[in-house]
Formats: sequence, structure tokens, C-alpha cells
Amino acid sequence: MTPIIFDRFALRRHRDRAAAHLDEVKPVLLDVALRLLDRLDDTTRSFSRALDVGGRGVVAPLLQARGIATVSTDLSPAMAACAGGVAIAADEERLPFAPASFDLIIANLSLHGVNDLPGAMIQLRQALMPDGLFLAALPALGTLAELRNALTEAESELVSGASPRVAPFPDLHDAAALLQRAGFALPVVDLENISLLYSTPFALLRDLRHAGEANATQLRSRRTPHRALFPAALARMRGADGSMRVTLRLAMLTGWAPGPGQPQPLRPGSAQTSLAEALGGPLSPQ
Repeated sequence: MTPIIFDRFALRRHRDRAAAHLDEVKPVLLDVALRLLDRLDDTTRSFSRALDVGGRGVVAPLLQARGIATVSTDLSPAMAACAGGVAIAADEERLPFAPASFDLIIANLSLHGVNDLPGAMIQLRQALMPDGLFLAALPALGTLAELRNALTEAESELVSGASPRVAPFPDLHDAAALLQRAGFALPVVDLENISLLYSTPFALLRDLRHAGEANATQLRSRRTPHRALFPAALARMRGADGSMRVTLRLAMLTGWAPGPGQPQPLRPGSAQTSLAEALGGPLSPQ
């Protein structure tokens, strides 16, 4: 049974409310999207039909500017509509697309609130045509660590306990394993670090709300937080000049739907050249 880590109804509400404020967080969303789509320039393959998963109105225009017909989807109907063009409100855990519908799928900062992430990625791989490309930016372990630690420490001091207030994120090893488990060929995971500097502490919380990233963990406290919690936590993060810095650690995932002509690993023992021959002479113990 899949563990329920995220309240998907709450996540949809957060995204519905955030749809009207995307312009205020567009620079960060666009920065990540451009980093992700740069990987398209590393392949000679051309693409004609893409699926934009949760791109929050940023990814679809970039793909269309490349001449790629794009369908956008989001858990939130209001957020899906921000993409313009063909947009569908759909749950990432129950995608409504037939097998081999797209030759490119982009998931930019949109899969970290999914409970059955392996299942969702299997569905995404099945929606790809053979030799289709999957690209995803996934927040990794260490993202918003400054905020997580400050909230945990402050709440523990105020009420002798702490409620989950920042979503859990996978590490790079987990991200690579997800690609392999979902059946992607030639999986690659890169790490990108983005440092954000805020002039005022509460601007960070505002941006998280406006991006639809308010707390949607299933185990979150439904009680009104102690009125001193956020001032105390943010005070811990404030620098000498009153500003605060937070880190986004992003796992950039690349995988291909299996297809003819892709490089395949040799079977063990099938090599035709010995290691000694490859090195130009006999091997000797050191």
C-alpha cells in the first residue's frame, strides 16, 4: 500500500489560490525551467509533441517557442489554465493519456507532492513514444533546509514538540533509483544548487504561498501555530543585515523511454578484448 505523505486536496487548494500570483514567483520558476530545458540542446533528437506536467504557466511557452506542440496538465484547474493553449486538469497519480502519446515530457518542480511517485513515473514513461525523452526537476534533500531547521528548533522550544512544516525531499540516490524503477533507459541525475536571498524574512513565506508550495503534508498540524513561531524561526535565519538566504537543491532527472537503436550494456562475460590488451600490456600486482 502506498503511504499517504501528502494531502492532495490541500495541495490542489494551495495551487488554486496561487494561480493568481504566479507573476510574483515567475523568475524562480523560469530559472529552473530554463536550466532543465537546456538539456534539450544536448541531444540531436527533435521533438514534435510534448506534455508539460505542472509547469505553472512557464514551461509551455518555452516549448512552444521551440516549435513543439504542447499539452499542459496540473492537479489544479486554475493552475492548468495558466499555461494557455491545450490544458487539462488531471491528477499526476492517474494520468488520462494513452500509451505513446508524446515524444517529450517535462515535469518542472511538479512531482514532489505526489504520494505514489514510482507509479506516477511509470505512467509518464508509458505515455512516451519509444525513444521519447523525460526531463524533470525535483527538489532534493537539503532544499529549504534553513527554513526546516529554524522552524523545528523554534517550535520545539515553544511547545516542546514539532509538526512537519516543510515537505520531505528525496536524495540523489533515491532520484536515480526512481528512474530505473520506472523503466527509463539511460538514466542520468544531476544536481543544481540555487541560492535565494530575501531582503525581508516574511518574503520567503509569501513566495512559497504564491508558488502553491504551502504545507500540504498529511501529518501537518491543523491547529493555529503559536503566534511566536514564525517570528522566532525567521529571526534565526536573519543575517547581520536583516536579509536571509535559502537554498534550492534540485535533482535534474533525464531518462529515455526504451526504443530501438539505444545503446545497451553488454552481457557479463561477452567482451572480446581483455583488460590487459586494452591497457596495452600485461597486468602485474602492485
